[in-house]
Amino acid sequence: MHRIGIDIGGTQIRIALLDEDYKIVNLFKTANDRTCSAEENCAPLVDFIKKQQEAGFEVAGIGIGSPGPLDLKAGKVLNPPNLIGWDNFGIVKYFCDACGLPTFLNNDANVSGLSEALLGGGKGYESVVFLGLSTGFGGAYVYRGQLVNGAHCNAAEFWNSIVCDDSVSVRSANAGSLNLNAGGTGLRRVASLRYGEDTLPKELFDRYYAGDPVAAEVVEYCSEMLARGIANIYWNFDPDVIVVGGSIAFAHPTYLEKGLEKASKYVLSPDALHIEMAQFGDDAGLVGAALLVE
Repeated sequence: MHRIGIDIGGTQIRIALLDEDYKIVNLFKTANDRTCSAEENCAPLVDFIKKQQEAGFEVAGIGIGSPGPLDLKAGKVLNPPNLIGWDNFGIVKYFCDACGLPTFLNNDANVSGLSEALLGGGKGYESVVFLGLSTGFGGAYVYRGQLVNGAHCNAAEFWNSIVCDDSVSVRSANAGSLNLNAGGTGLRRVASLRYGEDTLPKELFDRYYAGDPVAAEVVEYCSEMLARGIANIYWNFDPDVIVVGGSIAFAHPTYLEKGLEKASKYVLSPDALHIEMAQFGDDAGLVGAALLVE
């Protein structure tokens, strides 16, 4: 029996047919057009699903990973800042009605974490935390093979955990949040303040590797904030393993290593801070979405 996985992004939507081993059989991607409604953007996905059925594939259901906030009980996308025109979209009902298939919804970071916990870097462990270190922080907690969503689908939202007394708050991000002090957004913000001009993470790390002292100060500060975030994860979840993915983590391993080294002083035993790297890359959301199908 095959499954459909859908990965909704702010600029692109990806959909795949996956087999019983969660290997991608067919893949389709389309732009998420901000001038169109959610229904219009999802229409090509319905066409893809119907074509798979017409080709003879038996489909058990549809899994969807979407940016939050979400109402999982109602099957709705609420008001994600990067999904224009999707507010209060009953996405589960839409696909159920259009395709006649059971449809399941969860947060995009959660489904990425689910794929890594069950089939990727966290495979074989009982208690798995997923930490995506990219522009911001994505997070998920999987215990005994099940996603822990929380009462309002806000469990493991590490990006908004408070790691310092910084007073800057942006949109829904807390002042002193991990997102604004250690992720790609945080690296850019702190570096730009120190240099007096907009400084992207790549520019910061180029200067850091070249021995620039200002860049070294920024990386030291941000890696300390990252360490506090990792330590908070350790003390709140005590996981068997933390699976780390995301563009910043893979592009700048030295930064992650510094954060882990600093985090070791905040935990009971450094040996208990077990880290594995994510394995699915861009396909984590598709695989994890398909895993939602019961």
